Amino acid sequence: MSCWQTIQDYGLRSIGIGERLLPKTDFTLCEQFTLIGSGMIWNIYFGVLALITGFFFASALAIGKASSNRLYRKPAEWFIFLFRGSPLFIQFFFAYFLFLNLKGVHPFFDPFTAAWLGALIVLFLNTSAYTAEIFYGALLSIPKGDVEAADAYGMSGWPRFRRIVWPTMLRLAWPAYTNEAIFLFHATTLVYFSGFPAWRQKGDALYYASYFADKTFNPFIPYPILAFYFIIFTLIIVGVFGLINNRLNRHLPGERRSKMRLRPNLIR
Repeated sequence: MSCWQTIQDYGLRSIGIGERLLPKTDFTLCEQFTLIGSGMIWNIYFGVLALITGFFFASALAIGKASSNRLYRKPAEWFIFLFRGSPLFIQFFFAYFLFLNLKGVHPFFDPFTAAWLGALIVLFLNTSAYTAEIFYGALLSIPKGDVEAADAYGMSGWPRFRRIVWPTMLRLAWPAYTNEAIFLFHATTLVYFSGFPAWRQKGDALYYASYFADKTFNPFIPYPILAFYFIIFTLIIVGVFGLINNRLNRHLPGERRSKMRLRPNLIR
């Protein structure tokens, strides 16, 4: 079988398109690259959707935590503390069994036991908590002079937040938020090893890498391939977020613009 034929058969297998049976023997390098790359579709799905939805929820949480009203501040503080204080793997584990029990209560909860929805919700809540803490710190770091200048111009409430507070918060938080986006993308590898089953072997990249490692008893080929894919997508994230960072700081002189630095979280 040619490599092009392998790509046609297995390139979209992780989403149910193409050859249903996995190769059993005589694994080629093309098959490993293709199937692990196919699994990356799920990693991208989890990472992108959790990041986009978590961004807006995190903004609300940060504003709530910075509020002087206890009705807003306390729920935000406890939510952030809960999801930052417990390991992501444990959150996946408990969420799956919670959804499994709810499934027996009402058919509405059936999709929640599937990874495409249940695991996405967990990633959304987790990244929202970490991002909210980043945004909260940025809110506290906004120079008072900026807010006082807005007050002097007669801005208050929503106009002041939209034109002064919000852009300044994003500009200050963006480098740290970039690292959170990278970690979230890496954390998607935990989905199929935390309780949410891979239906018909429709797993993510780590699922297929583990499959080849188990079958060949040689982890030194599939796992470096997996690392290669993640490095490529990490560079894409850094590039895209770097462009957004330049856009946020476009009004500043070049020497005052915050620089993007890759600082991976080794321990979370």
